[in-house]
Amino acid sequence: MAFWWSKARRGGGQPQQPSPPRRPWLGGFLASQPRWLRIFLLSVGVMTLLGMTTLGVAVLWAFAILPRSLPAVSALETFQPVQGSKIYDDNDELITELHVERRIFVPLAQIPKSLRDAIIATEDRRFYSHWGIDPIGIARAVVQNYRRGRVVEGGSTITQQLTKVLFLTPDKSLERKLKEALLAIELERRYSKDRILEMYLNQIYFGHGAYGVEAAARTYFGKSVSELSVRESALLAGLPRAPTSYSPFDHANAAKLRREIVLRRLVEFGTIKEQEAKRLARTDLGLIPPERRRTTGQYFLEYVQQTLEAKYGADMVFKGGLNIYTTLNPTMQLTAEQALRDGLKALEDRTAKGKPSEHPEGALVTVEPQTGHVKALVGGYDFFRSEFNRAVLARRQPGSAFKPFVFIAALENGFTAASRFDDAPVTYPIGRNGSAWKPENYDRKFRGSTTLQQAVEESVNVVTIKLQERIGVNRTIQVARRLGITSPLNTDLTMALGSSDLTLLELTSAYSALANQGTWVPPTTIRYVTDVNGKLLEEHVPEGREALPPEEAYVVTHMLRGVVERGTGQGAKGLGRPIAAKTGTTNDYSNAWFIGYTPRLTTGVWVGYDRPRSLGRDETGSRVAVPIWTTYMTKVLGDGPKEEFPVPDKVILVPVDMDPSNECVRVVTMAFIRGTEPAVGCGARRQATPPDPTAPPAPPPAGTPGQPQGLLLPDGWPSALTLARRSGSPHRGLAAGEPVALTPQPRAGG
Repeated sequence: MAFWWSKARRGGGQPQQPSPPRRPWLGGFLASQPRWLRIFLLSVGVMTLLGMTTLGVAVLWAFAILPRSLPAVSALETFQPVQGSKIYDDNDELITELHVERRIFVPLAQIPKSLRDAIIATEDRRFYSHWGIDPIGIARAVVQNYRRGRVVEGGSTITQQLTKVLFLTPDKSLERKLKEALLAIELERRYSKDRILEMYLNQIYFGHGAYGVEAAARTYFGKSVSELSVRESALLAGLPRAPTSYSPFDHANAAKLRREIVLRRLVEFGTIKEQEAKRLARTDLGLIPPERRRTTGQYFLEYVQQTLEAKYGADMVFKGGLNIYTTLNPTMQLTAEQALRDGLKALEDRTAKGKPSEHPEGALVTVEPQTGHVKALVGGYDFFRSEFNRAVLARRQPGSAFKPFVFIAALENGFTAASRFDDAPVTYPIGRNGSAWKPENYDRKFRGSTTLQQAVEESVNVVTIKLQERIGVNRTIQVARRLGITSPLNTDLTMALGSSDLTLLELTSAYSALANQGTWVPPTTIRYVTDVNGKLLEEHVPEGREALPPEEAYVVTHMLRGVVERGTGQGAKGLGRPIAAKTGTTNDYSNAWFIGYTPRLTTGVWVGYDRPRSLGRDETGSRVAVPIWTTYMTKVLGDGPKEEFPVPDKVILVPVDMDPSNECVRVVTMAFIRGTEPAVGCGARRQATPPDPTAPPAPPPAGTPGQPQGLLLPDGWPSALTLARRSGSPHRGLAAGEPVALTPQPRAGG
């Protein structure tokens, strides 16, 4: 043994084989595998390492960096709703509020259990068990959407939906979803489930401008949310997912199917029995009736809103807390809307020839002459059928309703109500496309010698055209401008028959100056506006300007009273009070007008199609517009005092024979400015006076040189056609030597 040990130390004995080097286990394993497997395993390892690194960075960003950009949920505790603007009527009573969102807060205790259960069963059945995010719900939604091949179910919880509504934008991005999840977790940590549900039910959108369950209940059922039944609760619970697509007003069948889905969810949730769900699914939607959905004054309020937006901007109007005190009289407004609807229904029933998609439309405006306050304004049959405001935006030909401007210009040029013109055929050689123009009367009859009073009452076109030719179109235009007409006016003789397009509001406002003894006050719908602190921002104090002398305004008013007493406006005579008015009808009965006034109110009515076409044969202003006006004014004026138009000192009333024989056959009382009354009257004792040099003579023989046939002119006065050829003529709106150019228009009538 010692020998062996000594040899071993000296290196003697048998030599030993060195043992092979030991390889690491993993390296040995990889080395023993095929090349392709080694590459695959290495790739997986690298990718796993990168993935974990990325995940770590994402987690760090999500929990350390992203929260810094999130809003503080504690802001809910100091949340103040946006203050909309309040609109008041003429008696300072609140009419409505202008909001970006219509919302009425109610505590959870006032929301029925049926609605709470329906919302939870439909939107988030595990609401009371998750912590803001529901992994089970997300997994279930993924499976359902995969099986259906489309998105049929969402995975967002009620808490997540609330955070999106309160704090985030609706964009679909990963960052927004992460923010939504983090905010949902924070909300759940800070607030109770009931508090979160309460906030959700008061914030979520239900369609048709209704935010929150209280506004939705009033919008769809006309009742408070606390009064909702299970059937009604199921309908509301189905709306938040797609308020427009499931709108019960616009898509009743879709809303009913959606309600049925909610009822099935309630069965699964254990709230109701399956038999009850089937029974409720067969019932109707139980919506508020259409007539109760219609909010009065919508056209008026929209016009006020647009006026304010143009001046202050939308943000100030909807978020600035303004107080807007308007001129609207709610009683007049409601009466006007009903009268117009009834009149349009009667017309449609009478004609019954419109296309299914076309209905006759109309407008009505009432102005207080002394202040210019618009007391009622209706822009169409139904605001929810068409928001186009025909009272202020639609420009249409007024027909004979324009004639008072011509007669005012005539009075200012020496004519009177007793002045006579020959109602006989007349031809103007230069018309449209070079053809001759032969103006006609509505009834296609000619009356011979006709007073201007009769021409007004019976809406005689030929006499009006001849009168317009005599005084010149420029004088009539000047009168119209003084009375507030701002629309472009034609500059040929057809203007006398109302060929220029005007709005109902400006025409009604112009007539109101006659009711106000010649003083025109600009129309307004707003009295004054204050800001949220009560500071006065604007005030409309009535400031009129004299458009006509009082005596001239009264003479025209007296002439227009004859329209109601004996002429085309006799349908309004039943009111049994002094009324001055004028009818208007245009080509092919496409527009029907009636503008009438008492000393305190001026009301205008227009009826026609939005795409101009005939209302029907003989559907004139007398037949269509007068009944609407009369129905409305009868209710508005009621049993109030029957005021007379005040007679100025410079006016005299004289009985005059409208018959050309001057034998007192057809005597009417006419108004004259003192000094212009006729030489011979028809009183109890007929008295002749020396001839008035300003009175028109008998008609000249046909073909008298220099005078158009049938036109009566005082002796020594050159005709308008002659004046048109002279330089510097003050009697025509034509340049020196210019021919009488006409734009032929079909006859206007009553």
